[in-house]
Amino acid sequence: MDAQTATSSRAGGQVESPYAWLRLAASTALASVGCLGMWSYVVALPAVQADFAITRADASLPFTAVMIGFGVGGMLIGRLVDRFGIVFPLMGAAVMLGLGFVAAGHAANLWQLALAHAMLIGVGSSAAFGPLLADISHWFGRRRGVAVAICSCGNYLAGAIWPPIIGHFIETAGWRSTHIGIGLFCIATMLPLTLALRRRAPATDGAAGSAAASAAQDTLNLTPGALQALLAVAGIACCVAMAMPQVHIVAYCGDLGYGVARGAEMLSLMLGFGLISRLACGFIADRIGGIATLLISSALQAVALLLYFAFDSLTSLYVVSALFGLFQGGLVPLYAIIVREYFAPAEAATRLGTILMATVAGMALGGWMSGAIFDFTGSYQAAFANGFLWNLLNIAIALWIILRRERRLALA
Repeated sequence: MDAQTATSSRAGGQVESPYAWLRLAASTALASVGCLGMWSYVVALPAVQADFAITRADASLPFTAVMIGFGVGGMLIGRLVDRFGIVFPLMGAAVMLGLGFVAAGHAANLWQLALAHAMLIGVGSSAAFGPLLADISHWFGRRRGVAVAICSCGNYLAGAIWPPIIGHFIETAGWRSTHIGIGLFCIATMLPLTLALRRRAPATDGAAGSAAASAAQDTLNLTPGALQALLAVAGIACCVAMAMPQVHIVAYCGDLGYGVARGAEMLSLMLGFGLISRLACGFIADRIGGIATLLISSALQAVALLLYFAFDSLTSLYVVSALFGLFQGGLVPLYAIIVREYFAPAEAATRLGTILMATVAGMALGGWMSGAIFDFTGSYQAAFANGFLWNLLNIAIALWIILRRERRLALA
C-alpha cells in the first residue's frame, strides 16, 4: 500500500468521498468565476489603448500588473490557507476582486487602472487558483492528479466562457461599464459558493506524507529550496512563452485585419482546448509523475509556437490556437502535482503559491515583453521567436531533473 492509499484509508473514508467530489465541483465553479480576472483585460486591451491613446506596450501594463498581483496574492493567501483553511481567505479575496473591477471601471488614467488590477483584481483572482488547487489536493489520494486537473480547469473555463461575453459588452456598453458589472457579478456568485467549502480538510498522516516527499527529494539530491528555485525558473520560462499567444492573440488578429472579435474567438478556442489538455495531463501525471508530464507538455508547447511563427492566415490561426491550447493547457497545474510529490503536505499551499508566483511573473514578463518587441519591430514574428527560446529553457530544466533522478536511481 503506497503512502497516498494509506492516507486515504486512515482518513475515515473522507478522502475521495462523495463530499470530496462535491467540493471539487464547487471549487471548479469558484475558479471559473474568480479566474476571469486573469482574462478580462486581454479582451479590453484594444479598447483601453484607444481610450487612453497609448502605445501597445503601455496598454499591456495592466495585464502585467494583474499577473504580479496574482502571483504575490497566491503566495500570501497560500500561507493563510495553510494556517486557517480556505473559507475566510477566499471570501476576502472575492470581495477584493469585485471591488477591483469596480475601481477599474472608474479609473481616470492608466496608472489607476494598473493599480486596481495589481492590488485588487490580481490578488483577488489568485485565491481562485493556487490556494484552491492546494486545498483540493488534500481531499484526494490515488486520483489526486485528476482532481487537481479538474479544479484547474476552472481557470480555463473562465478563459473559454468569459472573453466572448466580455467582448460583447465592451462593444455595446463600453469597457468601463463592463468592468463594473463584472465586479458586482463576482461578489454575488463567489460568496455563496464559498460556503460549500466550510468543512476542514480530512486528517492526514503528515509524517507519512513528509517522509514520501523527503524520499522523492533524496532521489534528486537537492535541498527543498534548490528544487523550489529550479521549479520557479521553469515556471517563469514556460509562461513567458505561453504569454505571447494568450495575451496578444486578440491584438494580433486586429493587426492582421481579421478583427478583435476573431481574436476573442481564438482565445476562447485556445482555452477551451486547454481543458482537454489539463484533464489529460492529470491522468498522465497519476501514472508517470509530474516532472515527466511537464517535459512532454512543454515540448508540445514549443511545437505550437513554431506553428504560430509559420502560419498567419485566418483559418490556420484558428487551427494553431486550438493546437496551442491542446498542447500547453496542462503545464501550470502540473506544478501543483509536482509540489505534492516533492514537498510536505503541510507546506503545499505555501510552496505552490511561491512557484505559481513565478509562473505569473513569467506571464507578466511575457505579456509586456511581447508588446515591447512589437513596438520595436512592428511585428509579432520576433515575439513568437522570443517565446520559443524561453520555452527551450523550461524543457532543459525538466529534462535535467529527470536525468539527474534516473542517474541517481541507477547508481543506487
